[in-house]
Amino acid sequence: QCQLNGLWRNEQDSLMEISALRDNGDFQGKYLTQVTLSSGCAHISPLKGIQQQPGEGGWPTFAFTVRWDKFSNATTAFVGQCFVDAGGKETLTTMWLLREAVGSLKEDWKATR
Repeated sequence: QCQLNGLWRNEQDSLMEISALRDNGDFQGKYLTQVTLSSGCAHISPLKGIQQQPGEGGWPTFAFTVRWDKFSNATTAFVGQCFVDAGGKETLTTMWLLREAVGSLKEDWKATR
């Protein structure tokens, strides 16, 4: 069984802490990013998400959003799945989309990464 709650570190040394999951799969936590466009300082931002419980023998999927608090006018949505290898190591695999605010519809093309 993969446990989503706890402390996670990614390849860029950013940290994510997920609180205990509620019975309905909701969770919240904090994301401490080391990757910023504005400066080299780390920043803590709130996250909220939900985990879909897997069927028999499956691994849970999840989604969450991070509102980059106080240092960026952007939001990122992550989707992923949690796996456990034969040695018991838990791994989250994710894809993400970051949306920055832009000043006009003409600039929309450059707002999502």
